[in-house]
Amino acid sequence: MRAIWKGAVSFGLVSIGVKLYSATEEKDIRFHQVHREDGGRIRYKRTCSVCGEEVTYDDIAKGYDIGGGEMVILTDEDFADLPLTSSRAIDVLEFVPAEQVDPILYNKAYFLEPDGAATKPYVLLRDALIDSERVAIVKVALRQREQLATLRVREGVLLLNTMLWPDEIRNPDFGFLDEDLKVRPPELAMASSLIDSMTGEFEPDVFTDDYRAALQEVIDAKVEGREVVQPEEVEAAPAAAVDLMAALKASVDRARAARGEQPARGGGGEPTPISSARSAQKAAEKKAAKAPAKKTAAKKTAEKKTAAAKAEPAKKTAAKKTPAKKAEPAKKTAARKTAPRKSA
Repeated sequence: MRAIWKGAVSFGLVSIGVKLYSATEEKDIRFHQVHREDGGRIRYKRTCSVCGEEVTYDDIAKGYDIGGGEMVILTDEDFADLPLTSSRAIDVLEFVPAEQVDPILYNKAYFLEPDGAATKPYVLLRDALIDSERVAIVKVALRQREQLATLRVREGVLLLNTMLWPDEIRNPDFGFLDEDLKVRPPELAMASSLIDSMTGEFEPDVFTDDYRAALQEVIDAKVEGREVVQPEEVEAAPAAAVDLMAALKASVDRARAARGEQPARGGGGEPTPISSARSAQKAAEKKAAKAPAKKTAAKKTAEKKTAAAKAEPAKKTAAKKTPAKKAEPAKKTAARKTAPRKSA
């Protein structure tokens, strides 16, 4: 990294020499405007709207439009007389709890490196900030502008975060803020459940700029003369919810399914690849569990049929062995004996 500024942190009567480095960088892929036919760069000339002549950088000044076609012209001498007393110093104004600084105020971040023999006081300020659990509110002049900033510790290094001034933050003036909208307790409970189901630890490294990666792939393919691989389709944004509770329930079920959890009772969320795979696995397990039961039942049925088949011949045999009763002849004999004899 290359230092973009050198100065000192003014900490009471202690002065800590530091170098300033940009802590962030934009990864956007930048393009030039070119002629479609031959790829030639498109150039712009700096011309005056009054005389039409091309103007060099030395003849360019800063102008402030006061309206009505009038312009106030400012030169480098005008800026040199401005009261930037802290032009090469980072003045510590006070120390405050970090949570009292609204993140909307943060603008750009810079690393501070101790310069020369300033390592000992640098480490002292760093450790004092950590021990007090505070951030320093400072003023610093960067690029001919005085800025409000904070000093805090990140990974053992002092980090300068420039901030917007309070009057640079716009006030949200939206009509719905004046409406008397009531949220029903069940809706709030379901929204809270959705938040709980999507709660996790923030790990910035797991998030990627998919658009930039796809665009870089297109550029690389063009350079190498190969076919451009179409990126995977991005899931379309869902339509506006008509039934808020139904949408919340479906969202909760989907989030739980993505985590491998059971959906809420009565939920009807849209299945995800994870939930579909788990459902298929459970169906296969149920099918495998039912198969032995069916085989056992079939076996028992076959055994019953076999036993019944064996019992049928036995019944027939028993019927053959049992003698028939000769009741009819006995009756005839008795009738003969009781008949009266005829007289002579």
